[in-house]
Amino acid sequence: METLITLESFVRSAQSSSFSAAARRLGLTPAAVSQNVARLEARLGVRLFQRSTRGLTLTEPGERFLRDVSGGLDTLQTAIANVSLAAEQPAGVLKVSMAPAFGSGYLVPLLQDFLARYPGIVPDWHLDNRPVDLINEGFDAAIGGGFDLPSGLAARELARAHVIAVASPSYVARITPPRDPSELQRHEGILLRSPLTGRIRSWPLRNRSGEQVAVEMRPRMILNDPEAVCHCALMGLGIAFVATMNALPHLRSGTLVRLLPDWYADIGPISLYYAGHRQLPAKTRVFVDYVVREFKRQDLPGMFDAGGADAGRVRKGTGARR
Repeated sequence: METLITLESFVRSAQSSSFSAAARRLGLTPAAVSQNVARLEARLGVRLFQRSTRGLTLTEPGERFLRDVSGGLDTLQTAIANVSLAAEQPAGVLKVSMAPAFGSGYLVPLLQDFLARYPGIVPDWHLDNRPVDLINEGFDAAIGGGFDLPSGLAARELARAHVIAVASPSYVARITPPRDPSELQRHEGILLRSPLTGRIRSWPLRNRSGEQVAVEMRPRMILNDPEAVCHCALMGLGIAFVATMNALPHLRSGTLVRLLPDWYADIGPISLYYAGHRQLPAKTRVFVDYVVREFKRQDLPGMFDAGGADAGRVRKGTGARR
């Protein structure tokens, strides 16, 4: 009978087409993973991979073996993760990725209550602005938008991501505020360059009547970080398009003002991503359920909605109900 680590070495190498990527996930050296796979091939009497300088390719027997063993391996790993539970208390390191402003503003404040409920869980939260590969990088979950959803992953939508035009009161005092999106081209824009594509982001605005318009602004500066864009707006350097979830604290305090209050851009869902197999580790399952429940309890989807019933409060910067 093969050891669990030998089977894991094969499955993770097949998923990533790389001994090195599998080693990072398993906490082993690439040489150890390669030796485990070679030992498995010798035991089975078949070659599971074709090896080349470009990576690993499954042979036909390797593809059949991967289909047969993957489900059983997930079941074993879940059983091992859950065996440490005492009185249904989930335990273990919970590795989650999220954007810095979103994590600091809406997830970190939940930690005290979450840890009181689940003291056996150790959060390992990575706050950065990049989509991660849950499988190859060993994440239990990720929160954000624009993720690819490969086979084996599931997603729970938490809210819609809306982007609105904002500026500081000092900047607004120096200009005639735009009354229509077409007037934005006369103003100094704090523009965002996508760190993934290198292109300057454009925001097709729409209103509650369903009208849509493209937006152009004269670039005063171009930055590749959403938080830096927001900070420059706070400094009175121009008009910026900022996600409502990041703008809300500044709208409440009055350090930012919403412009064109009837217009916004919908850039898709904010979702919680995790492995989609039915026997999800208890630590991940309770985290997913807790975050979904808290978003509903605090009505964060309503707070983030720039075009809904709460938009008036967002518009005036007076906050929104919790």
